[in-house]
Amino acid sequence: MVIDLCNKADIKIIVDGLNAYNLDKVAALSPIWTPLEFCIKNEQGDVIGGVLAGINYWNGLEIKILWVDEGYRKQALGTKLLSYIEKEATKRGATMAMVDTFDFQAEGFYIKNNYEIIGEIKDFPKGHRRIYFSKVLQ
Repeated sequence: MVIDLCNKADIKIIVDGLNAYNLDKVAALSPIWTPLEFCIKNEQGDVIGGVLAGINYWNGLEIKILWVDEGYRKQALGTKLLSYIEKEATKRGATMAMVDTFDFQAEGFYIKNNYEIIGEIKDFPKGHRRIYFSKVLQ
């Protein structure tokens, strides 16, 4: 046996294997992954923020990235994106949202938007915390 770098076919085998195992234990409530990816553009058509997320097969909204360009922060664009993605996910059957961030990124933002801290990793990176949040969607 040998440990080797994955190619795309290897990755598909690994993902399909985990999905098959998971779905054998708990039935899917929705398609395997429904991408929800939106951006905000300024008047010139430049992307100034966006959210990359999706709904998993148990109707959970997984927020991978939410970003607003530094020059456009403090204008509630992050809150607008978050609210939009939550509404879109709810329309598609999502019942729960989950996200993680670092204390130097958006901890206060998610707390302000009614996300609950469900866990953290202390001193990662050194001197900081990685924080995990969830929120029931209605």
